[in-house]
Amino acid sequence: MSHMDVRVPDIGDFKDVPVIEVHVAPGDRVRADDPLITLESDKAAMEIPAPQAGEIAELLVKVGDKVGRGSIIMRLTGTGAGTGAGAVAPAPSAAPPSEPNQATAPAQANPDAPPERHLPPVPSEGAVPSTVDYSNVLAGPSVRRLARELDVDITKLKGTGDKGRVTKDDVKAALAGLAAPSGGHTGIPEIPAQDFAKYGPIEVRAMSRLRRLSGPHLHRAWLNVPHVTHTDEADITALEAYRKELDAQAKEKGYRVTLLAFLLKTSVPVLKEFPEFNASLAPERDALIYKRYFNIGVAVDTPDGLVVPVIKDVDRKGILELSQDLAAASARMREGKISPADISGGTFSISSLGGIGGTAFTPIVNAPEVAILGVPRAAIKPVWDGSAFQPRLVLPLCVSYDHRVIDGALAARFTRRLAEILGDVRQLAL
Repeated sequence: MSHMDVRVPDIGDFKDVPVIEVHVAPGDRVRADDPLITLESDKAAMEIPAPQAGEIAELLVKVGDKVGRGSIIMRLTGTGAGTGAGAVAPAPSAAPPSEPNQATAPAQANPDAPPERHLPPVPSEGAVPSTVDYSNVLAGPSVRRLARELDVDITKLKGTGDKGRVTKDDVKAALAGLAAPSGGHTGIPEIPAQDFAKYGPIEVRAMSRLRRLSGPHLHRAWLNVPHVTHTDEADITALEAYRKELDAQAKEKGYRVTLLAFLLKTSVPVLKEFPEFNASLAPERDALIYKRYFNIGVAVDTPDGLVVPVIKDVDRKGILELSQDLAAASARMREGKISPADISGGTFSISSLGGIGGTAFTPIVNAPEVAILGVPRAAIKPVWDGSAFQPRLVLPLCVSYDHRVIDGALAARFTRRLAEILGDVRQLAL
């Protein structure tokens, strides 16, 4: 019977990604797109789907194995699975073109931009750190997975379990600085555990994998970045009227035009005017890496938690194209179809709570980015026009920034300029 070698498709720059779940066994029948295995990078879990319907003939990976693009994970038999024993899965699609960097991107027409410097090579923002070899560590699979999620090197821990086995408590204690350091810990005392059940009924629910993955990333960002948040307001009365016109036309074509598309488009000229907001600190912390491309992350609320897909090349797209990109990205995130390319390479982020509410908040900078725009809900407010108060639609803007890179005066100018352009859409090249 013919068979197909099922390979890991293009997963971006990620290599040696651990297998954390195997969903099938030899003899199982699967349909096209059924999940076969789950991989876990430092940013997200990714399911590898079946390329077509068939039966699992042979399983070539197990939990804990590390794979990369092109790795054979199993063999599939069934109609159309190939023409012989040597049949293989279709070759993965070509990797996306590399993003422009400081050395190759055209110079911006900004005479005030800081001079370029020759910097040492910097790892890609989407790259996964070298995976630590735990093969000689006495620890169970769940402990190893927890250690990866919390970025704790268990090879440096002294286990307190039976025969020196490393336990989950050892990993948590190391993260809190109460045991042998794993490198880079904060020394912050752990919050003492409590028996809540003695006060009344309780229910324990496991956190989703997405929340467990994003939690350590947010924690690291909060501990390492000196956050400051600057707030301002934009009068978007005219913008909202124009948005509704575009949205009415877009509905007929199956997508929507939201305020978020305008926020993406407006951010680009302001980021060009204030390039520090589109930069990152060099690893040595003695220089800034100015990015000459504009990939903006957009926080998306999903049933499992927050995901930040990155809309690429925002400067090259118009409002309608950005609206379609946002709709497609949001759908992929909510369906759990996340790829490394979807969440990598961001230079600036936007977190919009406009559909829910609020008047202000402090979004956490998505390091190694240095700034993020938070947007609560717009509201009608009375605004003095020189002779009378007029009802105007006012949008709060909350910009959190890394104070090592950006000072308060620069943040105020950035936010004010953003508000000015939002208040006059004629300044946008739509």
